[in-house]
Amino acid sequence: MSRLRLGYGTNGLTDLRLEDALALLADLGYDGVGLTLDHMHLDPLAPDLAARTRRVARRLEQLGLGVTVETGARYVLDPRRKHGPGLLDEDPDARWTRVRLLIRAVRVAADLGAHAVHCFSGTAPAGVDEDTAFKRLADTLGPVLDAAEETGVPLAIEPEPGHLLATLAGFHRLRTDLGDPAPLGLTLDIGHCQCLEPLPPADCVRAAAPWLRHVQIEDMRRGVHEHLPFGHGEIDFPPVLDALADTGYQGLTVVELPRHSHAGPELAAQSLRFLRNGGTR
Repeated sequence: MSRLRLGYGTNGLTDLRLEDALALLADLGYDGVGLTLDHMHLDPLAPDLAARTRRVARRLEQLGLGVTVETGARYVLDPRRKHGPGLLDEDPDARWTRVRLLIRAVRVAADLGAHAVHCFSGTAPAGVDEDTAFKRLADTLGPVLDAAEETGVPLAIEPEPGHLLATLAGFHRLRTDLGDPAPLGLTLDIGHCQCLEPLPPADCVRAAAPWLRHVQIEDMRRGVHEHLPFGHGEIDFPPVLDALADTGYQGLTVVELPRHSHAGPELAAQSLRFLRNGGTR
């Protein structure tokens, strides 16, 4: 099995300054970081973004860390509405607010030398049928995909439980609706596969391989969307890690524990040991 490139998500290290989080991951031996643009970590809305991005890029290079840019910050746009505004909102101006953030994330990713930008569809408003929602999603992603093509940084959309695009089948519907554009790729969350995909997670990896641009990993139980530390859920990890290696995936595989920041440094160390040990304790 080839060696996977492992990372840890900054959304699981929100009690640390970004500089401290990056140093921690490098000291532990991680290959990279899933960097969520948020008010505490490279705020995409604060002044002097370009200068701050250059400083982070230099630090990543000094530490030898690869990076994926993630856009799942809960309240970065609206302090009262989780993940709002979104790509599927009724108000076109609200949708465009999210589009602008994603375009900015693509440009930040290019300046950081990131290998992908992660995003998700969001939930459809009440009363909006699925066909209308998918058409709206395709339309709103158009300018973001243009930016991704211009910069050469792929957009990796994530099937998210409870969202319009919740499964691999939803990804393929969107891909077909858009005409299979080259900049559109997939973020595969291994826990989400366990949660609600019909195939086992290892089979999901193989099925997703041609479009795979980013991977998130954690433990999870069937039917319960709760990100868990390794060993606290139901996933059989050795076949998953074998499948990732066998596909030749070259991007980062990022540990995603956004609700465990209080124990982030300890879990980052435990997670790396678990994954480097082939997914066994």
